[in-house]
Parts: sequence; C-alpha cells; structure tokens
Amino acid sequence: MTPLEDRATGCVAGAAVGDALGGATEGWTPEQIVERYGGRVEGIVPPYNEDWRNARPIAPYHKGDGHITDDTLMTHALIRVYEKAGGHLGAYAMADHFVPELMGQRQWIPELEADALPLQRIFLAEKWIVARLHYGHVDPREAGVGNIVNCGAAMYVAPVGIVNAADPDAAYAEAVDLTGAHQSSYGREAAGVMAAAVAEAMRPGATVDSVVAACLRLAKDGTRAAIEAVCEAAAGVGHWEGSFETLRAAVRPFDTVADTYRDQGLGARRPSRVHSIEELPLALGFLVAAKGDFRDTVLGGVNYGRDADSIASMGGAIAGALGGLSAVPAEWIEQVGAASRTDLVAPGLAIAEVARGVHAADLARRRAHEAAFAELDAR
Repeated sequence: MTPLEDRATGCVAGAAVGDALGGATEGWTPEQIVERYGGRVEGIVPPYNEDWRNARPIAPYHKGDGHITDDTLMTHALIRVYEKAGGHLGAYAMADHFVPELMGQRQWIPELEADALPLQRIFLAEKWIVARLHYGHVDPREAGVGNIVNCGAAMYVAPVGIVNAADPDAAYAEAVDLTGAHQSSYGREAAGVMAAAVAEAMRPGATVDSVVAACLRLAKDGTRAAIEAVCEAAAGVGHWEGSFETLRAAVRPFDTVADTYRDQGLGARRPSRVHSIEELPLALGFLVAAKGDFRDTVLGGVNYGRDADSIASMGGAIAGALGGLSAVPAEWIEQVGAASRTDLVAPGLAIAEVARGVHAADLARRRAHEAAFAELDAR
C-alpha cells in the first residue's frame, strides 16, 4: 500500500471496529457495563440484553457480537457517493446521491439480520435526510435546519477527511457544506471538525497534538470549548481506566444530553452556540489519554458507555488514520468483518482512489487559477 492507502484503510476499518465494539455497550453506564460483562470490555462481546429483539421495541437491533451499526452503514454509503460523484461533495450531493443510497438498494444489515434498506435501520435524525430531501423537496443547503441536533453527521464524515487528506481547512469547509442537508448548529459544526481531525491525522508526521491543535483552530463556539476542556482533562489521566468521571465532568457543561442518558429534558438536542455534542470531544479525549494508541482509544469509548459506538467509531477513525491499517488489531478486523458480512478494508481503498483523483483535479484547477491570476496582475 501507499501511505495514502494505508492511512485511509486504517481510518475506515478503525471506525468500523470501534463502532462494532461500542454497539454492545451503547446507552449504558460504566458501572452497568462492568456488572453485565463481569469486568471491563476488552473486545467483542454479546449484546447487553440477551433478548435483544424485545428488550427495546423501538430499537430491535442485534448490537454486539461484532455487528457494525448505522455509523458504519452511513460511512460506507458516503464512500459510494464519492465514487459516483468522483469529486468534492456539497449539500446537493446529499439529494442527488446520498438519498438514493439510503432508500434505493437493499443490503445486508447486521443488526437486523436481514437484507433491508439502510433507511430501515438508521435513526430518526438520519431518516430526516430522506424526509426533507426526497419527500419535502427542501433546498439541500437548508434541509438540516429543524432536525434534532446530535452526532449523526459527525459519525460518518471521516471519508471527507480522507478526500481532503493533509488539508484540514478544506475538509472542514466541505463537511460543513455537505452536512448542511442533514444537521444544523453544533451537530453540523462537529461534522466539520471531525472531518478536519481525520484530514490532519492523514498528514505524514501528524501527531495527537497536531490533530487536537487543528480541531481547536477550526472549531467554533461550544464545540471548541468542549474539545479544549475534555482534552485538557484527558492530558492529566494516564489511561482510560479511571478516567470516566473526570472526562464526563469536563464535557457535562456543554452536553445537552443528561446524565440519565435516555431520560432527556426539553432543552436536549436543540440548536445552541454554547453547547456541543459529547461524542467528538470524548473521542479526542480518549485519543489524548491513549497517546494515539488505537486499542486504548477505542476501548476507552467502549467502556465509557452512553453513545459508545459513535465515540469509539470516531476515536477509531482518527487513531486509524494516524497509525495506518497495522494499528488496528487484525483479529478485530477479521472478527467484525466476518460477523457483519462486510469487507472493512475495501471501502478504505476505494476512498483512497477517490482522494487521488480529487487531488489531481484540484491541482490542475489551482495551476489554471495561478496562471490566470498571474496574467491578470502582469505589469
């Protein structure tokens, strides 16, 4: 592999592995996770509820057992959109390409144990994309307004960072444009910053510190404040074990989702300039505490609970981009891929090829502009 392919596959496979491991513990507290599994989770585990079909009728999903969730379904769908478009994406690409991906092609959905449309699995905040764009015919640049503000856009934008590898500013701008069709406020902002984190992590010589610095430079309002607070707190802990209360305390002032995760008040998930999603700051926090180590970054998110699959997936994407494919435990890639009946490496190779083509087109465009401007300013 080239370094581009190595980091891209590490990012995409790493995100899927984090997603699958975190799916089992999503929605629970660290204490409940320990009680259920007899200790900390160190790899693939069974569902939290043995009777997973009936435990939560609103979400009859087979989480755990190495199954990827909607985070990875959406990430892989975005990669296919990039392959079809063959260039940078904006809000209109959501209507033209992403909506057909969600509602036009049946595929194997591990959590449903059936062939189904991705639309039939994704959460309500992601179904919003289809409702607004396909049925509502809303201007894609404004379609995200009114949706519940959550991590839904940030959880699948890692491919934007790969396409804009080593250019976090461009990744931020593209993700903010693209996800305007899905999210608003700090949900959209987090998507921009997540894409920027991956783009910086793809840079040769990138470090955990340079990733956090890129995020802080670009992030706005509550998102920036939350990342700063959590990463500062994470720098003072030596390991994810024992860090949960410290990191939760750091993010709590910015998070609208209550400590009782499924019992939300009227102010939850509403637009705000002072708030932030919890998932991205925590993913960066576990990355800092782990000093970039993939396994510890992911296991921190998995054992933290709450939105564990998205935290571990985002952390896995960034750590995988930093360390490349070899940083992601091969046994986890094999086990998750087999359990989910999904190739975790091929999508990374596909988005690397897209990035290669996009970069060539960007380079030609820049050179044409430079020549035109030089002629304009000739004396």
